[in-house]
Amino acid sequence: MEFFLELLKLTIPAVVVGATAYFLLKMLLDERQRMDLALLRNEAQKVTLPLRLSAYERLMLLCDRADIANTLLRVRMPGMKVRELRGVLLMAINQEFEHNVSQQLYVSDTLWQIVRMAKNNTLGMVTMTGQELDPESDADELVAALLKAVDEQQITPLQTAIMAVRTEAGKLF
Repeated sequence: MEFFLELLKLTIPAVVVGATAYFLLKMLLDERQRMDLALLRNEAQKVTLPLRLSAYERLMLLCDRADIANTLLRVRMPGMKVRELRGVLLMAINQEFEHNVSQQLYVSDTLWQIVRMAKNNTLGMVTMTGQELDPESDADELVAALLKAVDEQQITPLQTAIMAVRTEAGKLF
């Protein structure tokens, strides 16, 4: 029995010292790992932040260029018919979107869905307004109808998308 007590006198302090050393080393290594992850995240941020800002800029430009009034200024030609202008508008808006589709890598899924819905709503407005007119009429009728439809909306889908881009980009800072 005395041998057992002597063994306990030596073993218990050794176990306590070993457990203390283990927990201290574990805490130190965990803290070191957290610091390394923070440094990695910081380094990655240096690379991705400019890419994300560029994506927000491109989405803002997309929304501005896909705006009906701005697109009309770019694509409208004298002597066009409603059918021709409607087709050119739809094509121009789709091309703007397709040109910037890669930006979805750098923005949230929610923002990308908002931009897609804004594009689809804009295309729908052009399509529906164009269907209400005679396809062989002068394109000025479509221009007037589209601008009236835009004026009737308090806020266009593309303006909503612009506000969403600004909001998400503002969260970076």
